[in-house]
Amino acid sequence: MSSELVFLVEEAPEGGYTARALGHAIFSEGETSEEVEANVRDAVRCHFGEDDLPQMIRLHYVRDDVIAV
Repeated sequence: MSSELVFLVEEAPEGGYTARALGHAIFSEGETSEEVEANVRDAVRCHFGEDDLPQMIRLHYVRDDVIAV
C-alpha cells in the first residue's frame, strides 16, 4: 500500500461535498469540510485492513469558478 491516499473533494450540486479516492473505489460525502474529513477517515478504515492503512490521506479540494465576461 502507498503511504498516501488522495481524495478529490468537490462541492455537491445539492450542497455539501463529495469525496472520491484516486485509484480506489472509496467514496464519501459530508455537509462541511470537517464532516468530509471524518467520513473519509472512516471510509478508509473500512476499506483497508489495519496492516494496509495508508500513512496519510490528502484531501484535494476542486472548485470551479465561473465569471462573466
